[in-house]
Amino acid sequence: MKLKIFSICMLASFILCSCEGWLDVKPEGSPNDANFWKTDADFSKAVIGIYGNMGLEETWGRDLFWEQGASDDIFYKRTRSNAQMNLANLVPNGSEESSIKTIYYMLYSSMAICNNIIYQGLKLDAPTEIIKNRIGEAYFMRAFTHFMIAYRYGRSDNGVPFDRYEDYDPYVTKIPEQRASVMDNYRLIIEDCQKASELLPWFSAYGTADYGRATRQAALALMVKTYAYWAQYDPSQWENIPAIVDRLETEGGRGLEENFADVFKIANEWGKEYIWSVNSTGPTQAGSVFPGICLENKGWGIYNGWGNFAPTLELWAEYDENDLRRPVTLMQYGDEFVFFGSKRKYYSDSDQECGFAIAKYMEPFTYGTIDPVTGAGVSNRISTNPDRPCTDLNVPIIRFAEMILFKAEAYIEMGRGAEAAKELNRLTCRAGLGDVYTDATMKDLMHERRCELAAEFTDRVMDLKRWSVKYPDAKERLEAAKHGIKHVDRSNPNSPVDIENGKTMVINGKTYEGVIEIHAAKQYNADKYCVLPYDPEEIVRGMGAIKQNPGY
Repeated sequence: MKLKIFSICMLASFILCSCEGWLDVKPEGSPNDANFWKTDADFSKAVIGIYGNMGLEETWGRDLFWEQGASDDIFYKRTRSNAQMNLANLVPNGSEESSIKTIYYMLYSSMAICNNIIYQGLKLDAPTEIIKNRIGEAYFMRAFTHFMIAYRYGRSDNGVPFDRYEDYDPYVTKIPEQRASVMDNYRLIIEDCQKASELLPWFSAYGTADYGRATRQAALALMVKTYAYWAQYDPSQWENIPAIVDRLETEGGRGLEENFADVFKIANEWGKEYIWSVNSTGPTQAGSVFPGICLENKGWGIYNGWGNFAPTLELWAEYDENDLRRPVTLMQYGDEFVFFGSKRKYYSDSDQECGFAIAKYMEPFTYGTIDPVTGAGVSNRISTNPDRPCTDLNVPIIRFAEMILFKAEAYIEMGRGAEAAKELNRLTCRAGLGDVYTDATMKDLMHERRCELAAEFTDRVMDLKRWSVKYPDAKERLEAAKHGIKHVDRSNPNSPVDIENGKTMVINGKTYEGVIEIHAAKQYNADKYCVLPYDPEEIVRGMGAIKQNPGY
């Protein structure tokens, strides 16, 4: 894993040339360490590279979401190869899963860029405030990419490779040291988050031209997530979470949007619930393509959706019938929605049948018109490139509601269920259900986290894995078969369910007819598959420097 750091930095910056604002830079010759790292502008240009992977299809555009095929919420609506099905069946081997191998190297490339910025910045005797901010961004993104590797590959008995360039003088490019335990990685991530929080401004200090940069809120929120994952090995870490979440609210000005639906509207993407997202702009084809990835394949002939992911009947059944989050998150046959300015009812006659769709990212497709001649959707909120279906909606990665959920989980694990109930009730009240809890349990927490964060990049699979160590219900959910609803006429939104070819089943205490199995039950071997395997080729290239996870 030897990396030529500066060339990577510049290459990543060019990836984002189509973006607007501070991401829009032009190449200016071939810099090197001798003539660079002198001015605010130098560090600002270099920092662009740390965001280079955020909006790619291979990361938060789609490929990170392939892992959710193993969850009880999501299935692949289109036929996939072993590259994805190994993930969905919880039997990865590290060789065939091409998408996650790409992510692995991309994240380490981002870490290398961050390392170089920090290393060069710490050499300066008197860095300006702008350079300090840029170093803070690098600390945050080093922590963020490190975290994404650590929790997915790291175990208590086998950490992940990571080096800080500033620990060496001078730094010699080499394979990063593999830490003995993922807890060592979590400690280093927390240290980087702390440094980032000291150097970065609050979001409110940014003008609109700088929106999308890392903030103090993002650094503190990542600390919360890191402590939560660390706590599965060391429960004392739960104690660190409530105070940080309180600080996000009192000092950081974070909170809940009044209506759940508002969270997923373009107008509110920088609102008080925002903490960290993929900065996206449809017309320039920049940012995350995830809204287009989730959209019905070919978009009913109006816009080129890819239709890769669909929700399960199990997810639909998880919601209370009066929960306002469900119609925002999911659609079933006959549900009315607006598509390019016209009302229509949901149906799906493409690919594999399940009867439901992800609705969370549909708002950008409500704008515009349908061309009366071509029948194509026309809008200035989306990309016109079918290979890059970006929209103007920033795709959230961390939002304040998740912080409330982590705070509630911490209280429950510390035996303070009444305090956890108050936090969960903030979410249920917004969902139109009122105060539901008085002494919350982990079952309550699991339910609310699922309903609140469904179809988001919050990693439902890893939630189930980390919970399964202590709570058998989580393991059962990982292993259970997944189902959908079959309709007599797939192209008719008002079609009755197909009772003849479907079964009657009780799911979550509710009876459904026309039920079909869309993914068979599987077994979860926690000793082996609790984390992902390293690419065997990487093990060979490491010549003993990287130890494979047990069982692979």
